[in-house]
Amino acid sequence: MEPKIKASLWVQMAVRMSDIAGRPAMVLRKGDLDSGGILALLRGREGQVALSQVRDAEGRPAWLRATGPAPVDEETITAYVDRAVKRDPDLWVVEFEAPDLVPPFEARLL
Repeated sequence: MEPKIKASLWVQMAVRMSDIAGRPAMVLRKGDLDSGGILALLRGREGQVALSQVRDAEGRPAWLRATGPAPVDEETITAYVDRAVKRDPDLWVVEFEAPDLVPPFEARLL
């Protein structure tokens, strides 16, 4: 199992990588600094996708398209985020401009 990085450091790194790539990013909700989960919202031309942080079968970090394979509208994303925050009050929510819906940070999608 890989060492775990503090959530606040991961968010800072992802926002910085996004900025370097010329894609604005914004922290919409701060969670627990050390061990909060992370929800990455990708805002594209055709809608949005929510990526939820998970672990694969070997315990490695990965991302799951929480809202399904196709982009969804603003209302659907907002409802998903609201439900996720109710389940996990320590959750971080970070939005990235991603016209092609490709994460601007290193991400292995499941």
